[in-house]
Amino acid sequence: MYGGSPCSVQPSAASSKGVQVFTYKELQLATDDFTQANLVGKGGFGNVYRGMLRDGTLSAVKMLRREGKQGERAFRSEVDLLSRLHSPYLVDLLGYCADNQHRLLVFEYMPNGTLHDHLHLNDGRSHLLNWGVRLRIALDCARALEFLHEHTTPSVIHRDFKSTNILLDERFRAKVSDFGLAKIGSDKLNGMISTRVLGTTGYLAPEYASTGKLTTKSDVYSYGVVLLELLTRRVPVDTNRPPGEHVLVSWALPRLTNRAAVEEMVDPNLHGQFSRKDLIQVAAIAAMCVQTEADYRPLMTDVVQSLIPIVNNLSSGSSTSSFRFSKRVSPRS
Repeated sequence: MYGGSPCSVQPSAASSKGVQVFTYKELQLATDDFTQANLVGKGGFGNVYRGMLRDGTLSAVKMLRREGKQGERAFRSEVDLLSRLHSPYLVDLLGYCADNQHRLLVFEYMPNGTLHDHLHLNDGRSHLLNWGVRLRIALDCARALEFLHEHTTPSVIHRDFKSTNILLDERFRAKVSDFGLAKIGSDKLNGMISTRVLGTTGYLAPEYASTGKLTTKSDVYSYGVVLLELLTRRVPVDTNRPPGEHVLVSWALPRLTNRAAVEEMVDPNLHGQFSRKDLIQVAAIAAMCVQTEADYRPLMTDVVQSLIPIVNNLSSGSSTSSFRFSKRVSPRS
């Protein structure tokens, strides 16, 4: 079934990388016939169920909705990419099922669910995300995108990086998931590819949303939006807020370089339990990432290198880190 696609992979190739091929019946058994009690997530793509594989491995089984060619393309893309991309910052693909019309993906189980749910569901879970946990999540995500953009040849553009696609393990360490919309980038440095605009409103880089021109800098913009979510606990688009505050980036950008305004933006659930110096530095990183002009956005390597000393200093309680690209702020910001 995989022949002829530019993102195709033969089942044997997937198996050779440790990815198993499951029958539909095996996954029915693993999930107790996809019972509601095992339902752990819902989305536009389909439902996710907790499952116990034959060898006792706890897994997350994603049942994809049948969506014609686009759904088939997303399935092939995810199997192909995750069969050959291995990083501690990406959710592991354990296997897949392509039985008749059934399309399922089997992933490692991430017990703490999505970053989105912890931040935005008013069920008290956001209190579990203190300042240190949020910064470690930010660094884990930055490392994931650095791996895709700069340690993979050719580069991979995630194209749907958002808080619902960031999963948390038992220690609240983050891994990036959902590669159904991912694109292989150009071999050229900062190479641009043209593609149909897909993704999620509020996270889309302006140049991609308006022209379909996609680069790794499109992911950098989306990362900046997630960083703003971590800082403010606001969703990217919220029409219930007062005029001028509907779009998170538009509201946040003029405030990110104003020390007093930045402190007022911070999620009240943090109760001021953070270093002011660290906050200014993280806000500067976010401001760079969501620049309107793609060329002004940093590489993810720069983001990683700027976050490492901040995270390392969390345990010592001191903050001596410097921001590597603070002098490259766009004059248009």
